[in-house]
Amino acid sequence: MSRELRPLLVPTAPREVLAMLPALRAALDGHGPALLPVTAADRQRLVSAVGLVAPVPGHTALVVGTSGSTGAPKGVMLSARALVASAVATNDRLGGPGRWLMAMSARYIGGLQVLIRSLVVGTTPAVVDLTGGFRPMEFAKAARSVLSDDGPRYTALVPTQLSRLLSDGGAGLDALRGFDAVVLGGAAAPETVLASAAAAGVRIVVSYGMSETAGGCVHDGVPLDGVRIRLSGAQPTGRIELSGPVLTHGYLPDTGRPPVVDGWFATSDLGRWLPDGRLAVVGRIDDLINTGGVKVSPLLVEQALTALAEVSSAAVVGIEDPEWGHRVAAAVVPADPAGPPDESALRAAVRDSVGDAAVPKEFRLVTELPLLGPGKVDRGAVRAIFARSDQVHRRHCE
Repeated sequence: MSRELRPLLVPTAPREVLAMLPALRAALDGHGPALLPVTAADRQRLVSAVGLVAPVPGHTALVVGTSGSTGAPKGVMLSARALVASAVATNDRLGGPGRWLMAMSARYIGGLQVLIRSLVVGTTPAVVDLTGGFRPMEFAKAARSVLSDDGPRYTALVPTQLSRLLSDGGAGLDALRGFDAVVLGGAAAPETVLASAAAAGVRIVVSYGMSETAGGCVHDGVPLDGVRIRLSGAQPTGRIELSGPVLTHGYLPDTGRPPVVDGWFATSDLGRWLPDGRLAVVGRIDDLINTGGVKVSPLLVEQALTALAEVSSAAVVGIEDPEWGHRVAAAVVPADPAGPPDESALRAAVRDSVGDAAVPKEFRLVTELPLLGPGKVDRGAVRAIFARSDQVHRRHCE
């Protein structure tokens, strides 16, 4: 049994976003075609990458296009069972059925799940107007109707949105404090941002997951009901593998390798167990930097850098080097451009936290980090920053 797959154009205006709900409901209950959410900007690229010629398996409800951060984008097929299981388990973990504020694009699983969590409990979400990008005042405006309701109030953000609300203060931050839970996912959040949120009275729930798991399936290091975690490979740090009803059943186009084997999905992330039994995500396997024979986790270096009050955010990459194989390099966004952090302090913070081998050999101060997808750093673009610097240096030396 197969099913038609149609692209679904994702708008930014709230009324148009809510107009998507009937099509989404029909995809979930099997009365309509499967849907491929696209934006006007990436429609051609995603449709071309995923392909709409052949029908999809009959139990497919959504095909979510990846951001292409590790190559060409692909479509992640998700069944109604997986999507609803994730939505129900999330609502249950947060405190029961409630009203949601949607602040992310429905092009990605994080935004889609806000709509699905609302559909399964029969509520209508409020929607932030993302026309022109995410703006704290629009967040505050959209939050009013949710915060005036009785019962639990929830929203979901990526770290860049949270940082913007915290730094802007005012009505946006006041509104954020009113939510019973703010699910934070899409990318790793700097510890300083999490600490600032806690100090401001914002109730953050750190979510780990991906399109292949129908969204976040681990909250604050604890799996949702029905989800299991194991670590494979070298210990105490190993590849994170996940099992449960939330998993994908395949990719478009077919990669020839099933994503789920014997009920387990092997992620591209490394994790370790904390003393209290919770999962800590160490970083992506393919982001590890082999420098002088030592493997360095960019995430751990980034956490050490952003622990400094002078650093707003940081991205760490490996740059090819004839002596070291790869050298560690860090792009740093200062908290105050007029008073950037001292390079010796940056090096000392990494040395004390991660070790000598992890200390970046190069730093670049930038006004912002290039992003790819919902809050994810575009590491290829970060590497290009250092490549351009190398070219300028070579021209000066010639």
